[in-house]
Amino acid sequence: MTVTYKRLIVAITGASGASYGVRLLQVLSEMPNIETHLVISDSGLLNLQQELNMNRMQLEELADVTHNVNDVGGSIASGSFQSDGMVMAPCSMRTLAAVAHGLSDNLITRAADVMLKERRRLILMVRETPFNLAHLRNMTSVTEMGGIIYPPLPCFYHRPQTIADIIDHTVSRVIDLLGVPNELAPRWEGLAVAKQNNLTGD
Repeated sequence: MTVTYKRLIVAITGASGASYGVRLLQVLSEMPNIETHLVISDSGLLNLQQELNMNRMQLEELADVTHNVNDVGGSIASGSFQSDGMVMAPCSMRTLAAVAHGLSDNLITRAADVMLKERRRLILMVRETPFNLAHLRNMTSVTEMGGIIYPPLPCFYHRPQTIADIIDHTVSRVIDLLGVPNELAPRWEGLAVAKQNNLTGD
């Protein structure tokens, strides 16, 4: 019997929010039949160290395959490399601009360009506020090309108790967009159920 699996690319760029990329890799690493390919930019590594006190080796242990961001000839730079999706978690405005304008100047932006030209799932967790007009136009451009803009904005209807709860809810939704079943975070079951839970103290 042939075992089907998903091959997913995770990129971490130089925007605040390295926790999202790390948590995404952690969750995917625990799922059967998922193969992850990791690329991190130089600025992304700086943020990883600043925000999580984590080094490259610790991060790379979470992925099945790692790639050098400067290796524009890497496997994921070709459309013939079969993959099921790519997530930039987080995605800097510089990287967003490069993707929006087709500037394949490193392996991250080249892999993203491949996702778009092959009509595969590309999710950009853009991180910057407030947005200026260039940001908005670049997001529109990527959306028109088929990419998904997913700013990691927290929601509170599930009453998160910790930062980890907030991160898990966002990561869960991203994993949903990749077509991977998961139970990482509670799901909305309707207002009636929410009210009932409130009455029972949940």
